[in-house]
Amino acid sequence: MRQPPFISRRLTAAAAVLAVGAGAAACGPQDSKDGSAGASGAPHKGGTLTVLNSTPQTDFDPARLYTSGGGNIPSLVFRTLTTRNREDGAAGAKVVPDLATDLGTPTKNATVWTYTLKDGLKYEDGTEITSADIKYGIERSFAAELSGGAPYLRDWLVGGADYEGPYKDKKGLDSIETPDEKTIVFHLNKPEGEFPYLATQTQTTPVPEAKDEGTKYEQHPLSSGPYKVVRNEGDGERLVLERNTHWSASTDEERKAYPDRIDVRSGLDSAVINQRLSASRGADAAAVTTDTNLGPAELAKVSGDKDLAARVGTGHFGYTNYIAFNPKVKPFDNPKVRQAIAYAVDRSSVVNAAGGSSLAEAATTFLPDQKSFGYTPYDHFPAGKSGNAAKARELLKEAGYAKGLTVTLTHSNEKDFATSPEIATSVQEALKKAGITVELQGLEDNDYSETIHDVKSEPGFFLTGWGADWPSGGPFFAPVFDGRQIVKAGYNFNAAQLDDASVNKEIDEINKLTDLSAAANRWGALDKKVGEQALTVPLFHPVYKRLYGKSVKNIVISDWTGVLDVSQVAVK
Repeated sequence: MRQPPFISRRLTAAAAVLAVGAGAAACGPQDSKDGSAGASGAPHKGGTLTVLNSTPQTDFDPARLYTSGGGNIPSLVFRTLTTRNREDGAAGAKVVPDLATDLGTPTKNATVWTYTLKDGLKYEDGTEITSADIKYGIERSFAAELSGGAPYLRDWLVGGADYEGPYKDKKGLDSIETPDEKTIVFHLNKPEGEFPYLATQTQTTPVPEAKDEGTKYEQHPLSSGPYKVVRNEGDGERLVLERNTHWSASTDEERKAYPDRIDVRSGLDSAVINQRLSASRGADAAAVTTDTNLGPAELAKVSGDKDLAARVGTGHFGYTNYIAFNPKVKPFDNPKVRQAIAYAVDRSSVVNAAGGSSLAEAATTFLPDQKSFGYTPYDHFPAGKSGNAAKARELLKEAGYAKGLTVTLTHSNEKDFATSPEIATSVQEALKKAGITVELQGLEDNDYSETIHDVKSEPGFFLTGWGADWPSGGPFFAPVFDGRQIVKAGYNFNAAQLDDASVNKEIDEINKLTDLSAAANRWGALDKKVGEQALTVPLFHPVYKRLYGKSVKNIVISDWTGVLDVSQVAVK
């Protein structure tokens, strides 16, 4: 995925208005589920947690939500077969059971996966959750009117590509079997060792057929989690959640469910959100945000206040911002030109343009620098901190451009500190030192996205980024480098249009592995191998900084999401 739904764009410096002093960079919490992070004292049940967001929680239907558990707020209402481990840092990048008793039992070379449901699972109305409900929940996600969720089940399930959902095909998918009320079996058309990760998607949320109201279901979806929806206004602009009294903590080791009530207010200006969180007056003392980051100027001001700095959560999400090449466009068909650009890039300048070292970490690998992805350090074209212009000129001469060359770099005009003019200008200035004149082509956000992801209009040299659907190499690496995922008519993410038989084969071999650690190592090795072709120039991994209210306790930020987990926080 290009931009995770639960990560909003950083604020521009102009929007950074906080009534606090200036100072050094802020630090984030280091503690985990013991309640020591955040406001002092152990966490207790009770109170109201307020969530202040800029983007409304639209499409509150498990069929239509993208990301694991639908992100943050939805995971309080929707339980799935598996879920993310709700721990700080790297420990939070693990997949763990949720509705299921374990991560699933694979057979037949990871093409058949069987799950058994826990005892005592109930909906908000007290009825039992069954395997048939999970099967139906998945099947309804295939309906055209409920599109928007992750596409993997359509691609992976036998018969999934042609299935149109239960409203048109009452028979359902034969590739999902429910031999009894506690067992569900999936038949896949190819080996998928990462199915336990896929089972975290909200499409595996149980939905009883008798309660399904199609597109109206989002107005009051039946809760399987610790909270139920009691109010949904303005298509998710105002959401109020209260306790699901039929949820049992004995069946759910992950969600703490401390607050009695959660009040989500969206459509707010990002600067206003940060002002309210910094002031922490009244109900805002027990408030958090799940989608608004601190920008560079805001962070500098916040960190000048010791108390405020202690209320900044720091998160790392698996995301890489990079330069992409289209080798079908000259002169980028010449590997030496691509290598020269890789050597010439000044990552220190890029990091500064992205907001500084507190908000961006220099990258030399395509895969994020996290163990779960299989991170394998490499730097095939060492540019140092400020670029290696001499080596770049040498390669340009070998490529036939002794007098230099002129190229066009396409970027977005959106002020996102990622693919925006600031980053483009930084690249332009660094390449100038190597004899490469860079002309900038800025496009409005929608035009930019459509242009770079269409093989017919894709430029030869542009800024982009890639984020993880779950924290492993599979969904991160394959869409960008698997030749069979090149899309000729529609959104294409394999910008290099790489179709290497050896790479495709290794992807297939890794997908057979059910040992996720072994698979991670193989993804890292493959990243290092493909990196030698200089099809991308990794620039930086973003770091997320977010304020929370002074009465909020038990701050948990995992490497799976990179943001505060609302299922863990307490306000008393």
